[in-house]
Amino acid sequence: MYIQEAHPSDIWQMSSNVRDGVIFTTPRTEGERLEIAESCVRRLGIRFPALIDGMDNSVERRYTGWPDRLMLIDIDGRLAFKTEPGPFGFEPSQLEAALLRLLR
Repeated sequence: MYIQEAHPSDIWQMSSNVRDGVIFTTPRTEGERLEIAESCVRRLGIRFPALIDGMDNSVERRYTGWPDRLMLIDIDGRLAFKTEPGPFGFEPSQLEAALLRLLR
């Protein structure tokens, strides 16, 4: 899920973003947010569908995905698993174990 831009150049630009050429201003429209999300998907080589939070940030508010987390939403739309904030607060194997429990 792509939520609001974490380090937009017009608010809180990180030097690592400048170094890596990842420089975006805060999107003002859904179209701008879509363009940034598509850029992230391409740059990161993401191979699964990426969803984009609306400009009202309702998904971010509901699930608290910031700074970054691994989450598992069950078939009924309920939060089945959520890690601590990342990137140091989770291990992908935790998500794998949660998926296996859910599939049993």
